[in-house]
Amino acid sequence: MDPQYTLSHHNGSCVRDEGEKDPALEKFKGQIQDLLTDKHDDYSLTKWLKARQFDVAKAEHMFRTSMAYREKMKIEDLVKNYTPPEVLQKYLTGGFCGYDKEGSPVRVERYGHLDMKGIMYSCKKLDLEKTKILQCERTVKDWEMQSQKLGRRVDGITVIFDMEGVSSRMMWRPGLQMYLYLVKVLEDNYPEMMKRMFVVNAPRIFPLLYKLCRPLISEDMKNKIHVLGGNFAGVLLEHINADQLPVFLGGAMTGKDGDAYCTDSIPAGGDVPETYYLQSLTNTDNMETTTIPRGDKILLKYEVDTPGSILRWEFKTEGFDISFGVFLQKDGSRIPIVPLERVNSHMVPEDGSCTCEEAGTYILRFDNKYSLFRQKILHYFIEQIPASLVVGDST
Repeated sequence: MDPQYTLSHHNGSCVRDEGEKDPALEKFKGQIQDLLTDKHDDYSLTKWLKARQFDVAKAEHMFRTSMAYREKMKIEDLVKNYTPPEVLQKYLTGGFCGYDKEGSPVRVERYGHLDMKGIMYSCKKLDLEKTKILQCERTVKDWEMQSQKLGRRVDGITVIFDMEGVSSRMMWRPGLQMYLYLVKVLEDNYPEMMKRMFVVNAPRIFPLLYKLCRPLISEDMKNKIHVLGGNFAGVLLEHINADQLPVFLGGAMTGKDGDAYCTDSIPAGGDVPETYYLQSLTNTDNMETTTIPRGDKILLKYEVDTPGSILRWEFKTEGFDISFGVFLQKDGSRIPIVPLERVNSHMVPEDGSCTCEEAGTYILRFDNKYSLFRQKILHYFIEQIPASLVVGDST
């Protein structure tokens, strides 16, 4: 812990108060003492409290869930060894271009050029998640370097969300749901990372898009969003110096050969060539196939003898979605390992895995009980990887 100062909250922001103890922070620290390391100073811990409106119980749950997630995703190994698939390196839009006037990184998202359907057809959901985590971990490292450079703590990022080129194809619901799922993953594990977002070039369909997304955006996030439309340069320059802002956004920064869009640091995205599409989108040769009647379900049971083993799955449905979850049968009850939820496996194959922390009977549940009129054709592949064969990052 940093012995020089503690933090309190004032008007919803983190403030340094020399020598003043915050009761909520002290209680929070006491309840998560078993998980604290020298990286968790008072400033960073206050972010977890702020993300849960200083409700200590909720902040503790958020923190513990995040620490478990970091362990599951093997974050340290991911940072050292993970390389995103080529399709994400080339076609996943967005990148960092400079720093705002407070020293925080500036990230530009060119959402109008994002082919989310093509990306989802071309990589696994887990690769999208890992790629976003890698970006966040690099941002945290950047904060440390900026703090050393400027001699004061630097954190937060300013996001410019460019909607130039947005069309009705952006309203493809699975793509929106995936995008917002990734946002939620980042909010849940990197609290208070975004300090402000400027939406520029908002199109006519923006209100409809926002209406679709609004229920899935946290209240704290909503308060950080500022919609500027097309007349945005003056506002951006109030927060970002011109030499840190690309020309196409009203600044003076250019990329290689005078590129006004700085595409060397802010990938331009574009339509994903079908050559990147995964073979599993159409190939079911190595999958089992079954039909789930309307209003019914199937349960696939796997006996796991050794803790640390991994269950891995890939499945797709024809025509319509399905609910999926993983449970551990224990003492007459079923403990959720992967909570049951509807997935768009008719659009993009669903894949994932879980580490079996204890031996026992694990149940993969494919649930069609909510559908009273449609049966579902399910193609699936399930494998169990013994703990003895698990080496490094097996997720």
